Amino acid sequence: MAQARDVTVIGAGAFGLAVGYACAVRGARVRVVEKRAVGAGSSGGLVGALAPHVPENWNAKKQFQLDSLLMADGFWAGVEKISGISPGYGRLGRLQALDDARAVELARGREVTAAELWQGRAEWRVVEAGTGWGPVSATGFWVHDTLTARLHPRLACESLAGAIRALGGEIVIGESAAQGAVVWATGYEGLADLSADLGKPVGGGVKGQALALRHDAGAVPQIYAGGLHIIAHADGTVAVGSTSEREFDNPDAVDGQVEELHERALAVCPILHGAEVVARWAGVRPRARSRAPMLGGWPGRAGHFIANGGFKIGYGMAPKVAQVMADLVLDGIDAVPEGFRVEDNL
Repeated sequence: MAQARDVTVIGAGAFGLAVGYACAVRGARVRVVEKRAVGAGSSGGLVGALAPHVPENWNAKKQFQLDSLLMADGFWAGVEKISGISPGYGRLGRLQALDDARAVELARGREVTAAELWQGRAEWRVVEAGTGWGPVSATGFWVHDTLTARLHPRLACESLAGAIRALGGEIVIGESAAQGAVVWATGYEGLADLSADLGKPVGGGVKGQALALRHDAGAVPQIYAGGLHIIAHADGTVAVGSTSEREFDNPDAVDGQVEELHERALAVCPILHGAEVVARWAGVRPRARSRAPMLGGWPGRAGHFIANGGFKIGYGMAPKVAQVMADLVLDGIDAVPEGFRVEDNL
């Protein structure tokens, strides 16, 4: 007879695996069910930018993300220790180009608010632009923050899955009956299912495309400039992303927009000239109507929960999402912030 499980997680992306891991660490018997493959959706991309919101106009979403980014060192170290698989995590900071005098003025003002809002645990500073690794800056200045981190999305999924297995959990690829509490972390397709069930649209999908270049930059800050994220990974690649496409025919198709990303990346960061393109990726990211992660109970379905809508910030939010959902599912402690609930998207 199959062993009963306390928690069934549907979906093996960033949120699903992180919630399953957090429940397993607390002693729950966990089964993760995934119809395709671990990290098959948007969580299996290339970019892996764990970047904070601008330190101003503070709200519950920004505080939640800050808490999660500050938890990330311990969270990913724990996952790696249990699984034996590195997620490629590193809190190496970020460089942002400042392209005019107004941008420099705003950035200097944010040095003060960051010192207060980030609790002295990370810095946001205006620095003189250097040479070599870094974005072209028309003003000769960058913002350097020390809160931003990187991880490799595909390795992060494998690391989480390995930790769940090491803790006695299961990862089932295909169909499997749900047992115990059920957490739905099924990406943009799950948002469509939830919308149909509730009779109102609660979110949808936004396609993104990215690429990876063979360039070993070492342990350097990631770059944000011209709307691009450029992340040097520990495996000797540099990821560049991404597009945002509301209208699309094929969710997994790469097209000419990736080539445009490449050209823009070379303009932003000339040191990448000559680096071979080693991977191209396309996928659809789940975006809730509120743009915040959607967490909590599934309305009208006792014992069923939602963890979805990590649009662009899923990995950055994952440690805190995992904590909050494990509290709710295992102990009935509801610490879901205002604006994050399913009902907030109706």
